[in-house]
Amino acid sequence: QVQLVESGGGLVQDGGSLRLSCAASGRTASNYHMGWFRQAPGKEREFVAAISWSGGSTYYADSVKGRFTISRDNAKNTVYLQMNSLKPEDTAVYYCNAGLTYGTRRPGVYWGQGTQVTVSS
Repeated sequence: QVQLVESGGGLVQDGGSLRLSCAASGRTASNYHMGWFRQAPGKEREFVAAISWSGGSTYYADSVKGRFTISRDNAKNTVYLQMNSLKPEDTAVYYCNAGLTYGTRRPGVYWGQGTQVTVSS
C-alpha cells in the first residue's frame, strides 16, 4: 500500500512558476515508477510526466515538454514537478500517481488527493 500527498499548488500569473511535491509513504514507495496527471474542468484526466523508480529516466506529454521537469528524491520518498512558463491552459487539478506502467501513459492504482493549479492570464 502506498499513500500519496501532493502540495505546492496555487494561483500564479501567466509565465510564472510553481513546484509541486508528492510525499509518498509505504514500505516500498521508492520502488515505484511515479507520474503526474492533471484534470481540467470538463476534461478527462491526462498524463503530464513520468519518472522511473531510480530517477534515471523521464518522459513528458508534448504539451509540457521543455517547460516542466519531473524529479524524485528517494531518500525523502518525494517526487517533484517543477513547472515553468505556465500558461492558462495548464490550469487543472494535478494528481500524483504511483505504479504507472513505465513507457506508457497507463496510471497505477495509487493516487493522491490532488492539488489545484490556477494560471491567470
